[in-house]
Amino acid sequence: MSEKAGKSVSEDRVLIFDTTLRDGEQSPGCSMNLSEKLSLARQLEKLGVDIIEAGFPIASVGDLESVKAISHAVREPVICALSRTSVGDVEHALEAILPAARPRIHVFIATSDIHLEHKLRMSREQVVEEVDRAVRQARQYVDDVEFSAEDATRSDWDYLVEVFDVAMSAGASTLNVPDTVGYTTPTEYNELISFLKQNVRLSEQAIFSLHCHNDLGLAVANSLAAIRAGARQVECTVNGIGERAGNTAMEEVVMALKTRPDTFQGVDTGIRTEEIWPTSRMLSSITGVSVQPNKAIVGENAFAHEAGIHQDGVLKNSLTYEIMTPKSIGRASNELVLGKHSGRHAFRERLDELGLSVTGDEFERAFRRFKDLADAKKTIFNEDLEVIVADSVLTTEERFSVGDISITSGTFGKPSATVEMQIDGEALKQTSLGVGPVDALFRAIAELTDTKSELIRYQVHAVTAGLDALGEVSVTVDEDGRRVIGHGAHEDVLVASAKAYVHAINKLEWHKGRRGRDEPRGI
Repeated sequence: MSEKAGKSVSEDRVLIFDTTLRDGEQSPGCSMNLSEKLSLARQLEKLGVDIIEAGFPIASVGDLESVKAISHAVREPVICALSRTSVGDVEHALEAILPAARPRIHVFIATSDIHLEHKLRMSREQVVEEVDRAVRQARQYVDDVEFSAEDATRSDWDYLVEVFDVAMSAGASTLNVPDTVGYTTPTEYNELISFLKQNVRLSEQAIFSLHCHNDLGLAVANSLAAIRAGARQVECTVNGIGERAGNTAMEEVVMALKTRPDTFQGVDTGIRTEEIWPTSRMLSSITGVSVQPNKAIVGENAFAHEAGIHQDGVLKNSLTYEIMTPKSIGRASNELVLGKHSGRHAFRERLDELGLSVTGDEFERAFRRFKDLADAKKTIFNEDLEVIVADSVLTTEERFSVGDISITSGTFGKPSATVEMQIDGEALKQTSLGVGPVDALFRAIAELTDTKSELIRYQVHAVTAGLDALGEVSVTVDEDGRRVIGHGAHEDVLVASAKAYVHAINKLEWHKGRRGRDEPRGI
């Protein structure tokens, strides 16, 4: 047994290091504002993750403030801040995680020759000196220091041993071996972790960590191979979001370990698996990025059986074609749950069952939205409730809000849209023409908000079946290289479109307000 991450960790326990709020947010369009990050951080705590990497404080004033706010609000998991080896980076990381009950500073620098030559322009000896100085600096401030060798899987193995020896001597307790560009394979990664465990001095005092990217579709396979070699921390994200092709999907690793203890020597995590589905849905609602239907564990079709022979087998015994159950990840059935005569108590109970607990003003907003929808729809489904909560609770700090909308469209004349909005507390109205109703609507909103953003993508889908289905709209907009996704839901798809577009514009405004420094990328 060894003391790591502020608690006793045995050889049969794998720590879950969730980097959705840091590496995941670097996925194009997946940036989150402060209230969204806090909501997700609280859900990650409920999920049972061991470590939350809350951000990269040196990246911007907004990132520093977000990490600090999460450090105040979330008390059970370790709260981690990423830092390069520079003195200023470490100081900003310390400032951000100082309020945390269990703080960690995560220091990294590249170790592959290609990074040393072309990015850092440093010698191997200079990098070793940087590692020693930075880890010692961080260790002066906190007991829990992690060191990452960026691009480790393309680094010389003997040099990695040298670097990790120095990091351990300087006070690191977790050694991360990132596959930064998704280059390695399961066999190779397993051998690398085994080599490091055998050759790094003081390795028995370290937790070896893995951080895999999915460029070749091998992130989860590589992570599981490293666990078999003795790694005991997985750096991952909800839904596998992240830069390029994404990161290791948290839910896939967790359920693989739980479902196949025979293959993984009985190792397990502390994740409350029944919170996986609610967490996945919350992230999708915040970012507006839906999970692909056939995505393992959390895709809409993950437990669907259409082939007759499969249906027959499942009806006779679910074990014939299901290796896990929807209930095991917290996924409820699609049955009718509530109607217009349902009261607050029934509404609250159903939200609790779905892992969507809200309180105070947030609950009242969600309940009012539910009653409005119940008057307009014949039936209310679980998916409707998830959208209602997302629409009512996970809101952006808004400069702009949509009021009434009137749209005229058809073949008799050019489509037009009249939009009323509240802008900085002032009520304004605009009428615009367009080539279609959505174009006219967005032109009117653009005129009112004076946005210079470009619409990149517009997506609509029905949340449930039926002509009265709730419409959910996602829009992707870009301004000066900043790409964000807006999300809106309403029984009228044009109203949902307006809400989604304004949500995106509000996100852009929020980012304009938090600009501080150039944003460096992490491991």
